[in-house]
Amino acid sequence: QVQLVESGGGLVQPGGSLRLSCAASGKSFSLYAIGWYRQTPGKQRELVAVINSGSGTNYADFVKGRFTISSDNAGKTVDLQMNSLIPEDTAVYYCNAKHRFVNTIQYWGQGTQVTVSS
Repeated sequence: QVQLVESGGGLVQPGGSLRLSCAASGKSFSLYAIGWYRQTPGKQRELVAVINSGSGTNYADFVKGRFTISSDNAGKTVDLQMNSLIPEDTAVYYCNAKHRFVNTIQYWGQGTQVTVSS
């Protein structure tokens, strides 16, 4: 079992920055890849970025060069630094832990709202 708690969402003007944090706890945590997803009303949840101790990082094309995913040495806090935010980045952002070898095993945080608006 893995527990995920997100923080750091809020309201920011276009061009601004926000940093989201995901605090993870649970057993065998090193077996999981941690990612950030986002969802807007009426649309499917989409991958934003993922970090995996085995294969590094991966980003969706729409955030490359603007967002950076990172983790602490223990891998129990995963941050998403979001720069040059645009209104289209407005969404609920979710932290996800997916088992590296059994990808049907995954856990979600409760989500945090990010609103980009002037």
